[in-house]
Parts: sequence; structure tokens; C-alpha cells
Amino acid sequence: MPASQIFDVAVIGGGVNGCGIARDAAGRGAKVLLLEAEDLASGTSSNSSKLIHGGLRYLEHYEFGLVREALGEREILWAIAPHIIWPMRFVLPWVHGLRPRWLLRLGLFIYDHLGKRKRLPATETIQLDRHPAGAVLKPEFRTAFVYSDCWVDDARLVVLNARDAADRGATVLNRCPVHKLERADGLWRIETAKGSFHARSIINAGGPSVLRVLDRSGAAAKQSIRLVRGSHIVVRKLFDHPHPYFLQLPDGRIFFAIPYERDFTLIGTTDRDHQDGDKIAASDEEIAYLCDGASRFFRHPVTPADVVWSYSGVRPLVDDGSGKPEAATRGYRFDLGSPHDGAPILSVFGGKITTYRVLAQEAVDLMAERIPILADAHWTGGEPLPGGNFGVDDAAVCIANLRARYPFLEPRWAERLVRAYGTLASMVLGDAVQLDDCGKHFGEGLTAREVRYLREREWANDADDVLWRRSKLGLHLSAAQQEDLRRFFDEDGLR
Repeated sequence: MPASQIFDVAVIGGGVNGCGIARDAAGRGAKVLLLEAEDLASGTSSNSSKLIHGGLRYLEHYEFGLVREALGEREILWAIAPHIIWPMRFVLPWVHGLRPRWLLRLGLFIYDHLGKRKRLPATETIQLDRHPAGAVLKPEFRTAFVYSDCWVDDARLVVLNARDAADRGATVLNRCPVHKLERADGLWRIETAKGSFHARSIINAGGPSVLRVLDRSGAAAKQSIRLVRGSHIVVRKLFDHPHPYFLQLPDGRIFFAIPYERDFTLIGTTDRDHQDGDKIAASDEEIAYLCDGASRFFRHPVTPADVVWSYSGVRPLVDDGSGKPEAATRGYRFDLGSPHDGAPILSVFGGKITTYRVLAQEAVDLMAERIPILADAHWTGGEPLPGGNFGVDDAAVCIANLRARYPFLEPRWAERLVRAYGTLASMVLGDAVQLDDCGKHFGEGLTAREVRYLREREWANDADDVLWRRSKLGLHLSAAQQEDLRRFFDEDGLR
């Protein structure tokens, strides 16, 4: 990179908001630098409940604007990324003594009509003794409501936004922590682990680190954040049907039980206040809480011994003074410094995966007041993410076409590739005509050829990047297979 190159905007933070902002700005013709201290999506953005949803429970907190915006995004995101996003029909059992049936039905009526729902089916009432979802529940649960939301591979959503930004000219650097920010001669000088850069503006999308980034810039924070930890557990699958569950607990909280990675069920989430610097991991108390909650509903009890994996993410929420952490707003706010300060810095507070695209759009619009090249038309809602250039109902066709081109693919392998890469799956496999052409096989269809693709095109630097963020193959590969992959990174010079 030429030392004299000046970027129009430097985005700090490689989570979903930062990568979405970089994509939007690059698509408007700006010279963009994206900096991430660790791996892309290594924090909150790979540790979510993995839902594109309006936030049914936010209606109880009267956040109608947030719910409307999120509901409007569901079908937009599904259309631009049908390989990593698809609809699900959620089952919400009525629980005697908790929220009354009429209140649930009213909330779901609002949920159906508040957003711009076109393709997603509306809510229906079911009798659980006549529906596949009822078979694994305790017999006391007789009535339920079924409504629509979407599932997303959260970490791949982040990486694909970064990939699209790079395809549009952005420079993406992960494992590149920012050490110092200072203004000089109308620009920002950014000191990082990989050298110094200059930019006309900075957008601070540091997530839980947003205040630390501000501190390095010398700017004062006008907004405080509340760190809330959400933990999840993964167990062997509790049911064979495709319906996830939205479940209510006596303390007023809700959680999900979602089909996950074919062989598992994902259960979460908790809401616990988190202190900056504390370990980000599911506590024994949180794991027990989720197991107890699931055991209230499912015929087969869930115990901590059943947990095969757990993860936690810290949500940097706007501190709105709410009492309970689950009541804190999932909305977002911006802080743009005064023009008198010199080169501008815009900080992003809050947000959620479902609204990342509109958040990015608004952030770039706001910075366009200072950086005119950003003042271009909105475009991200109509352009597919890499690999997403096919219809929302055409995933099966893509899988069939991939198997026709590569007859050595087993069905499960082909489905995984399409669900990860969409129409770019052929780039992963290239000119291979048999399995041996793909190089070393680590298991579950992961080959040396795919690993090199992830290294060259998706910034994967080590085995964990591949196993837990570019995919979730860490759940499927044995310890020996995972160690084999780690050795491959070292011996093949990929690190």
C-alpha cells in the first residue's frame, strides 16, 4: 500500500456493524480502510442467537419503532443473502399463569402487521397434540402460536459484508489493533500493529470497545453503554422437526430452542450485566438456568452434562437507565464530533444484527455531511452479498447444480457448501473432478482447497477461524481432526 494513500473513511471494528458500514461506504465510491483488532466477527457478532427477527419481546417495552424497522429488514436481508439466511416458523406455547392468550395473540397480530411482511407467512394458532412440535413437549402444553422470523449464520454475514467491501475496493485488515489516533493537518493518523495510515474520517464501530477507541482519539464520550452478556448452550438435537421454539419462563424472560447444525439444538439466551475485562464465557449459573428452562418444556430433561458447547457474547447496549438488562434498548445511536474539532469521528452505540444494514446506511449518511464523496444513493438493500445472487426459494436448485458439476460431492457436503458460499461454491472447488483433487480431507467435506480459499478470500488466519467463525465445523470434527487442521496451518505456511 502506498505510504501516501489517504482513505476517505477508516472503519474501526470488524463486527457486523463495522463490516456493514465498510461495504456501504465502499459501494458509494469512497476509499475505505477496515481495521479489526482480532478476527472478523470474533466478538459479539459470532456469538448471537443467530436470528433475523423483529424482536417480539421488545413490544412489551413499547419499542415499536425498533420492531418496525427490524421487521422491515427481515425480507430485505433474506433476499440479498438467501444462502445464509432462511425463514423459520417459531412455536410459542401458551403457558398457564404467564402472559394471557389474548395478549400473546394481540402481540403477534401487531408483529404480523407492523413491518413490511410480503413472503413470510402470518401467525396461526395450533393444537400441540396435533402438530409435530408438540410431540417432544410436556403434555401440559396444549395450545401454541406459530409465527415467522429468520435464521442467519451470523459470522458468515459479517465476513460476506467484508468480502463485498473488499471487492468494491476497500482495504480489510484483521488482527490489526489500533494503538493510537491523532489529528494532524486535517486528517486522522492511525497507528496500528501493521503500520500507520491516514484517513479523512473515522467511523468507530468498536462494539464493546467503542469507548476505548474514543479514548485513544482523545474525544470525550457523550453516550454511555451498558454491557450485557448473552450466553447460549448447544446440546444434541432435542427434536427432528424444523420448528424452533420461543419459550416463556416464570421470571418473565424468554429464550429460544433452535434446530442447529443438523445434529444439535441451540438454547439461549441469558441477559446478565457484564463488567468490562471480565471473562466472556457462559457461567455455571447461566448454563444451569438454560438447562432448567428447557427442562420445564421438553419431555426429556436437559442437564449441564448434555451441553456439548457453550458460548457468550457481550452486547454493547445504549445505557437508557433500564432496570433489568433484558429491558435495555436494542436500538442504536450515533455520536458525531463537532466540525470545530477537525477531522471527524463518528461513534456507533448499540444495534443488533437484524438492523445492521440500516444502521450502516444511516452512519454513512451522517458522515456524508462531512465527507461529500459518501453522499451517494442508497444501494445495499438491492445488491446481493457475495454468493447470494439466486432466488430465496432456489437453494435446492443450487445444491443440485453443484452436485451435477461435482459428482463426487455427497449431499450433506454440497448442502454445507451452498449454505456457506452460495453461487461461489464453485470457486471453492475450482477445477476438481474428484475428491483427491481437493487435497487433504479433514472430515465433513472440509478439504485443503477450501481452507486455502478461506485463507486467501476470507481472511482466515488459523484453524479456529475456520472451525468456529467461517463455519461451525468445530462441532462436527473430532479433536484429532481439529488438531490435524491446526498442523496443516503450520506446516502449509498458512499462518
